[in-house]
Amino acid sequence: MNRATGMIRDGARQCMAWLHGWTGLLLGHILFIMCFTGTLTVFKPEISRWMRPETVATASPTDAILAATHWLEHNTTGSTGWYLAAPDGRANTVEATYDSDGKYLAHALDPRTGVPVARETLGGEFFYRLHFELELPYPWGRLLASLAAMTMLVALVTGIIAHKRIFKDIFTFRPSKRQRSWLDGHNALAVLAIPFHIMITFTGLLTLASLNLPWGITAAYGEDVMTMYADLTPGSLTRPAIGEEAPLAPIAPMLATAQRHFGNTPIGRVYVFNPGDKGAVVTVYPSDADAIGYMPGEISFDGANGKTLKTWTEARPGIRTYQTVYGLHMARFAPWLTRWLYLLCGAMLTLAIATGMILWIVKRRERTPLSIGNRILERLNVGVLTGTPLGAAAFLLANRLLPLGGAARAETEVSTALWTTGAAVMIGLLLPPAMGWPTLLGALAIACLSTALLGPIWAGGLLMTTINLMLVTTALALLPVIRRLLRPKRAPVPIRSRTVPA
Repeated sequence: MNRATGMIRDGARQCMAWLHGWTGLLLGHILFIMCFTGTLTVFKPEISRWMRPETVATASPTDAILAATHWLEHNTTGSTGWYLAAPDGRANTVEATYDSDGKYLAHALDPRTGVPVARETLGGEFFYRLHFELELPYPWGRLLASLAAMTMLVALVTGIIAHKRIFKDIFTFRPSKRQRSWLDGHNALAVLAIPFHIMITFTGLLTLASLNLPWGITAAYGEDVMTMYADLTPGSLTRPAIGEEAPLAPIAPMLATAQRHFGNTPIGRVYVFNPGDKGAVVTVYPSDADAIGYMPGEISFDGANGKTLKTWTEARPGIRTYQTVYGLHMARFAPWLTRWLYLLCGAMLTLAIATGMILWIVKRRERTPLSIGNRILERLNVGVLTGTPLGAAAFLLANRLLPLGGAARAETEVSTALWTTGAAVMIGLLLPPAMGWPTLLGALAIACLSTALLGPIWAGGLLMTTINLMLVTTALALLPVIRRLLRPKRAPVPIRSRTVPA
């Protein structure tokens, strides 16, 4: 009976190992891009500040919003809405999205003057959007990201079941053992932070739940999306433009009233609907920098006279649970130590995916000559696993090299990142892996070092120094890897057979 039970257990583990390998393989490169950019997004505001070194001014959230609305009031025409994110301890600009003369615009505004900053860039927002939209049109990018997250969750669960010695794997690493070394590295990276890996994957899936599981919404609301949103956010107040021009009432008293309503919590976001119209509405949200839950309440004012129209504090358990799950994934609440742990665990998940993709090839090469499909996959590994960080470094480098006043400067930075990654993938496909790995890793080291040397040293500060040091450390860490790859391979020593005495 015990023998039969053991055979069933071993068979189940083999099935889980097979499923683990194939689910990780099918969308492994997409998952690598998502995890890499998601890890960088942990420090999205800091990356944005590094990419705008000239903007060193700071202001309180209230003063910054006042400056932004003053500038927008005098420099926009026919706007239907201003959507403003106030600065906090991490970001020092007002992130503004608005329309003017029929054009949809997004700018970072100086916190003191409200004027768009000199260096136009998406900053860390580029990595954030790439993380869950993959630079694809809505909804295709998000759907692909959702599918990849589902396969990731399956890979994590099946990997846990397939392990016989899951806790021992944390402390096991055998260097210079080819397949065994790659397996040990993959296991250690995956197992050591497995609670974080499961949490971040599951919460990421829930943030896109309306795309993953739309059937409940369809059954309850059909095509009536507006009613669904009204039930989901009953505190939101919208009304159409009346068509009568009216200046925006002084916004400072509205912000003061909102801050008192939120218990002196700093202002987080301010949305102004139909500015310049008698039907304007100003909605204020508290900062969620010190709370895990996302946007727990709001207060709306009549934009023409400043009177309070509606207040709302979210208390429904289901919605608060979703907001907490969303906040766990976004990590806006996280203090510095927690944020660095997010970065470390995200880097481990990224490397676990990369080592898993390489391990697939190493295992098959040691058994039999690689098939055509596996040879293509091997070269794709070279291009994608080096091209993704190389594109990120090119994005930062373009931020330093492009002229400040260039047309479509932010779009050029993004194009530089994408074209660099595409070029790396092509080089990886064209060159033999023995040449492709050191060539592209060398290019990555040079790009990181160049970006650090061109970094905003003149701006000073711990933030700028830390990011520059991380780039230099990455470049230096790649040098021994490149040196090892360039080392001539030793011919295998033939096994000497003993002579049998006559």
